[in-house]
Amino acid sequence: MKYYLNVLQNYAVFNGRAGRAEFWYFFFYHLLIAFVLGRMGAILSIDLLSIYYPAMLIPSIAVSARRMHDAGKSGWCVLIPFYNIVLAVSEGTKGENKYGNQLPTNAT
Repeated sequence: MKYYLNVLQNYAVFNGRAGRAEFWYFFFYHLLIAFVLGRMGAILSIDLLSIYYPAMLIPSIAVSARRMHDAGKSGWCVLIPFYNIVLAVSEGTKGENKYGNQLPTNAT
């Protein structure tokens, strides 16, 4: 959950790097929260997802761009189908690259 909250704290930061753990934990919690809100909305007859998804659009794009940076590629690679998935699952560049230093694995 700390990675999800970290992404929300840096909701509009497109520079820097995001490791695999930060990206995939954010993705997992994003889907989990969307599922819960979808179920709650169905029970209450309220469309909660129409509020949640637009609110999470910029943080999702930002963490995706930072994940591409960790792989040593431009954030624009997010727009390339399938290649962005390959970059998202690949290991990031060790040490420093042109987008900054690699964060420690236990960073918050």
